[in-house]
Amino acid sequence: MAAESPSPHGDTASREPDRRITVIQEELFAPGQTKVQRYATLVVGQPGLWPLIRYEAVTTLCASLPGAVGLFLRSKLYPWLLGRVGRNVVFGHNVVLRHPHKIRIGDDVVIDDNCCLDAKGADNRGITIGSGVFIGRNTILSCKNGDIEIDDRANIGFNCEIFSGGHVRLGKNTLVAAYTYLVGGDHLHDRTDVPVLDQGRVAKGIEVDDNVWLGAHVVIADGARVGRDAIIGAGAVVRGEIPPFQIAVGIPAKVIRDRRTGRDRPPGLGAL
Repeated sequence: MAAESPSPHGDTASREPDRRITVIQEELFAPGQTKVQRYATLVVGQPGLWPLIRYEAVTTLCASLPGAVGLFLRSKLYPWLLGRVGRNVVFGHNVVLRHPHKIRIGDDVVIDDNCCLDAKGADNRGITIGSGVFIGRNTILSCKNGDIEIDDRANIGFNCEIFSGGHVRLGKNTLVAAYTYLVGGDHLHDRTDVPVLDQGRVAKGIEVDDNVWLGAHVVIADGARVGRDAIIGAGAVVRGEIPPFQIAVGIPAKVIRDRRTGRDRPPGLGAL
């Protein structure tokens, strides 16, 4: 499970927790469920025996099968599990699918080895991946009753995570370097007499617009907005809004230059 970073957006006492974000864990450990039912709740996400049998048969046959044979079988069998799959979709070795009926994939998509697509949620829409998208090795798309939308021709590097307790969008032609984390949810932490774990969560969502470049190790916090054609420098933490065509760096990220004019931002103006 993802651990979200504290939010920068004001007093948490003014925000009401979204109970849907935490209800999944409560359902998973509800009394009276067998181990098989708990497994099906976590992984399959559909009631009944047939979805479980189908999921187990497909993943056992081909999920970890190496080489060209594995690639071929996954291309033919994974669509049986998924909500929608376009043409020419490549699933690498050990690609993990959770709640796969809520995952929709366009044409000409590559999902590299050891990725996890987790559309888990009680009443969410899940994961939508456009056409021409590349998702690098070991990357995790993780819903906790939220939605993730990756638009056409996005390129996501290795070891990234996109977490959503609400709605997270990555726009067209976005370039996401390795180890980048989009944190689409937050823990309430205004009380000191109750553990943070028990104070509930909120999710304002994240919007990364078209043609954005996120450098390596960037963190995009819940509630952030990155305008089109912006560039976020390596290691930056984005809080709030970065306007279109701006270059921003640092913790928290501050605009240093406008790409259209080439002019540096005057010092001392602070973060946007």
